[in-house]
Amino acid sequence: MSCGLGGLNKSPNGVVIGLVQLQLPIVKTKDDLKKQTARVVELVGKARRNLGTMDLVVFPEYMLQGLSMDTTEEVLCDRYGPEMMACAKACADHKIWGCFSIMERNPHAPENPFNVGIIFDDQGKEVLYYRKLHPWIPVEPWAPGDLGIPVIDGPNGCKLALIICHDGMFPEMARECAYKGAEIMIRTAGYTAPIRHAWKITNQSNAFQNLMITASVCMCGSDGDFDSMGEGMICQFDGTVLVEGGGRPDEIITGEVRPDLVREARINWGVENNIYQLGHRAYVAVKGGARDCPYTFMHDLVNKKYRLPWEDKVKHIDGR
Repeated sequence: MSCGLGGLNKSPNGVVIGLVQLQLPIVKTKDDLKKQTARVVELVGKARRNLGTMDLVVFPEYMLQGLSMDTTEEVLCDRYGPEMMACAKACADHKIWGCFSIMERNPHAPENPFNVGIIFDDQGKEVLYYRKLHPWIPVEPWAPGDLGIPVIDGPNGCKLALIICHDGMFPEMARECAYKGAEIMIRTAGYTAPIRHAWKITNQSNAFQNLMITASVCMCGSDGDFDSMGEGMICQFDGTVLVEGGGRPDEIITGEVRPDLVREARINWGVENNIYQLGHRAYVAVKGGARDCPYTFMHDLVNKKYRLPWEDKVKHIDGR
């Protein structure tokens, strides 16, 4: 259950994760974007030098663009643009997996880019591409993700998923990751201090409710307008906190996690094996458990009829 002294003592079945509490940047021009990309690449090298056992280094949402929500052409990126290619090369050069963030041009709606997370393996190959499903409305202008949540084979044979910031406030997101087999769920964010309590309890509940490790990190420090909180955090699959960072910019919070123990718990737990029991209600009384879906909101969502009893009274519905 321990983090192996932050990953210093890596076990054969362990995965060592580094969460970069990246200093919140100010990015207004192409030159700013280029300099910030170089800073991220530099920190990939720092992560490797900092801990030779590290398997995966994770950068927060908004790592290149900052929190300005700027949608001008000058500071947007492309999936295979120079920024991501530089990050891919850094992963290959330092033989480390990396998780990165861009605001990606949307050719179908230029004023509404996609908020994208990308993971490269230790050879610099893209292995995960994810578009944020739940932009932080009513603030963020990003287009809603349209590709679902991928789950991949990660370092040391783990099953790995990525969600972004506000995604993690919806328990359905973590459940989807676990349902598709994820043993580790990464959550990157740009959250500021008012969200601190909700950040912590959702990271823990997402872990516990799904018998899944969560590894989460925010931007950190101030850009003169906003104060991001850092708060790198790794939660064990029972919801306990293994490692927790603070508010020091550019600190890398590290810890070892054990996906093999997730597999063991999912197979052997009886009490609180909630990810299994959701679909097998009352199996003591009913052989195999009840397999129906008793949840009205699920039926309505599938049938595009989702509607709250107070729907007509909701005031913030269009971002204006």
